[in-house]
Amino acid sequence: MADTNRDPTKLRRAITGWLLFLFILGDVLGAGIYALMGVLAGDVGGMLWAPIMLALGLALLTAGSYAELVTKYPKAGGAAVFVERAFQKPIVSFLIGFSMLAAGVTSAAGLTLAFAGDYLSVFIDIPPIITALLFLAAIGVLNARGIRESLRANVVMTIIEVSGLVLVVAVVGLFVGGGGGDASRLTALPEGSAPALAILAAAIVAFYSFVGFEVSANVAEEIRDPSRTYPRALFGALIAAGVMYLLVALASGIALPAEELADTSAPCWPSLSRPAREYRPGPSVWSP
Repeated sequence: MADTNRDPTKLRRAITGWLLFLFILGDVLGAGIYALMGVLAGDVGGMLWAPIMLALGLALLTAGSYAELVTKYPKAGGAAVFVERAFQKPIVSFLIGFSMLAAGVTSAAGLTLAFAGDYLSVFIDIPPIITALLFLAAIGVLNARGIRESLRANVVMTIIEVSGLVLVVAVVGLFVGGGGGDASRLTALPEGSAPALAILAAAIVAFYSFVGFEVSANVAEEIRDPSRTYPRALFGALIAAGVMYLLVALASGIALPAEELADTSAPCWPSLSRPAREYRPGPSVWSP
């Protein structure tokens, strides 16, 4: 491992353990967790915590494979490099790399249009196409400037993501402290459902809230001491994300009946100014 860490590279090894941890955490966390609770409630009722924990376990198993491969082949390219090593066929490596590129372009396009249309338009009325082009240009300049600068910007975005989830948990905590909510919902399954099958089905859906960490393999050549830094940052970030998701699941199950959660794919949290018995589903209080 020490030999691979000292391999010559033209890339700057500027990624420290904490920067990598926040990079992976930012990739894993997403606005989808707000809507995920409603989807899971349809399968497991108030036992939202169970599929989240099972999905975390599955994600950690997958992460173990990435940790082994990245520490053995700490090269930029991620899955394309691993496939090349495994099959020794450039065409297979090219297809994997092209698929990764296509997925990245699709994700960037979707996020850019969402930012330009659904988010920024709430504050500023600017044509979405112009906003999207300016947003992509700014991101491109930031990434071209260097990995350290782009990761520092990612730190800010990750802090914002975590703050939103912490805010939801804190508000529900205050709501429960004021006499609202019902902790007994956390053990209630939908009537007539088989517990094991329901939890497994929900865990398959919840697993996708943990994906994103695989992108970190692409920056392996820019990590300081990757054989030590990468596994620690990877598993630490996944566990941190799992804890945040688990807290959101517990808050959701306590704050709202499973039927109300399952009826909406939008964030919907009880108002602190109303007792639980007077709560009715309404416009979203919190947004991702």
